[in-house]
Amino acid sequence: MRAILLRRPARNADEPLPLEPAVVPRPSVGESDVLIRVTACAVCRTDLDVAEGRLAASHYPVIPGHQVVGEIEAVGANVRDRREGDRVGVAWIRWACGECRWCRAGEENLCPRFQSNGCDGDGGYAEYMSAPAAFTCPIPASLDDEHAAPLLCAGAIGWRSLRLADIRDGDPLGLTGFGSSARLVLPMARHRYPNSPIYVFARNADERAFARDLGAAWTGDSTDPPPQPLAAIIDTTPAWKPVVAALPTLMPGGRLVINAIRKNDADRADLLRLNYATDLWMEREIKSVANVTRRDVRETLEVAVDLQLRPTVETVPLAGAGAALARMRAGAAIRGATVLSTRS
Repeated sequence: MRAILLRRPARNADEPLPLEPAVVPRPSVGESDVLIRVTACAVCRTDLDVAEGRLAASHYPVIPGHQVVGEIEAVGANVRDRREGDRVGVAWIRWACGECRWCRAGEENLCPRFQSNGCDGDGGYAEYMSAPAAFTCPIPASLDDEHAAPLLCAGAIGWRSLRLADIRDGDPLGLTGFGSSARLVLPMARHRYPNSPIYVFARNADERAFARDLGAAWTGDSTDPPPQPLAAIIDTTPAWKPVVAALPTLMPGGRLVINAIRKNDADRADLLRLNYATDLWMEREIKSVANVTRRDVRETLEVAVDLQLRPTVETVPLAGAGAALARMRAGAAIRGATVLSTRS
């Protein structure tokens, strides 16, 4: 089968990403697994984290990709709730133990033995992938493959962030950065909190215009003061500077939710400028988002169906994976999600 391999992480920021097209055997199918013929896989910033070594894969070479849609071609001997021909999605969560205190509490994203697709196990930058059947999710018939794929991570992690923000309808909400996740959070937030104004902070003027098109009440640069103090802010950037800029804009008891697996180290010195009295005093809170649960994925797909939410996508051939990640690495403004298609 055709696949895109990451041979090893990039050694430094100047080295081209060590991704290469290859022909490899189809993956084997374990007793509790399914074999999926991949049709679409959305490109995620976390894929770039893996390629640049901020996230270490459990093995190399590894096939990236964790926003995967496809059709089940074979099922393992112990699989009962999935059948050949089912259309399913695969998200970042590949497996959790089901036995630890976090799994038992419905917080499988915090499982100490958590495994991810495209990092701990080979992912969807390929024509086929195998995955534990219990961690696949049926795709609603009303969602086509290309538009469903970004919902599986950008949408699901955005939905989880919105729940963790824990605001009430009418409370002002901020979004720092306006990448693929924030673009899905905004319409979901408007649906869940119809009376809450949403303020978007983004460096790029095109992204600010896009946010206004999607219903943002106000947009500004990452350091611009919003029209009023905010009850919560969801940060989707890879940098620390927006975090430092966001904290003073929170109202007393406000919460900053950081939606990122890793932050870049280049601007870590900005953290030294945090001032307890002006930035954290009055019970302002910082909360991270770690991974996603299967519940997050299911609920995101349900909301997308209810809202007829369709991410803006650009579909490219599988061989375009390296170029798509290189554009993301260069900080190019991308109006929507890049989706790899195995059909071409």
